[in-house]
Formats: sequence, structure tokens, C-alpha cells
Amino acid sequence: MTDLMSAPAGELNSLGFAKPPSETRVVAAMSGGVDSSVVAAMLADEGYDVVGITLQLYDHGAAIEKKGACCAGQDIHDARNVADQVGIPHYVLDYESRFKEQVMEDFADTYMAGST
Repeated sequence: MTDLMSAPAGELNSLGFAKPPSETRVVAAMSGGVDSSVVAAMLADEGYDVVGITLQLYDHGAAIEKKGACCAGQDIHDARNVADQVGIPHYVLDYESRFKEQVMEDFADTYMAGST
């Protein structure tokens, strides 16, 4: 198997780009769960320039101890811890109001109109 860190120019890396992993930035959507954490770690281990991103979709304060509340509270904390352990930067993007307006309210309106 070819060492991707020193692959000749023009040869495809494991993501299908014709450049070495170290010159390929990957944004990993990190939910705080195992799957996204493992993928971010594997890509970083391959030498990719990995950046972790978590979308905050619910009130962080209210969800901090609420079990099963995705994309807020403990999930953000878990994603941040994994990013620290893997050695990649991690950013939290506050999409709470956009998610509420464009997804939740639209779903509720559609549901109430009987268009499920």
C-alpha cells in the first residue's frame, strides 16, 4: 500500500483528492457520538487537516444534563473532549434559532395542517 503522506503529486489520497492528506482540510461534523468521533480520529491519524464542528441546535443551558438531547449540553462537551484528545480544533456553531424557525416550526406547521 502506498504511504499517503508522501504520495506523488497527482496520486489520489484516500478521500479521492489529488494531493497529500496534510494538504487536505476536512470538516468533521461531530455530534458527540462514537461514529463521528472515530471518523475524525481516523482522518487525523491519516494526516488530514481535520477541523471538528458541532451544531448547537437546542438551548445549551437547559440541555446540559438532559439525556438524549442531541446537539446540545453533554454532546457538545463530549465532542469537544474528543477533539482535544485527538488534537484537532473544535468549533461550536449556534444554530438554535435557525433550527427552531426553519425545521421545528416548519414541521409543526406542516403537521398541524395535516401534511405529514
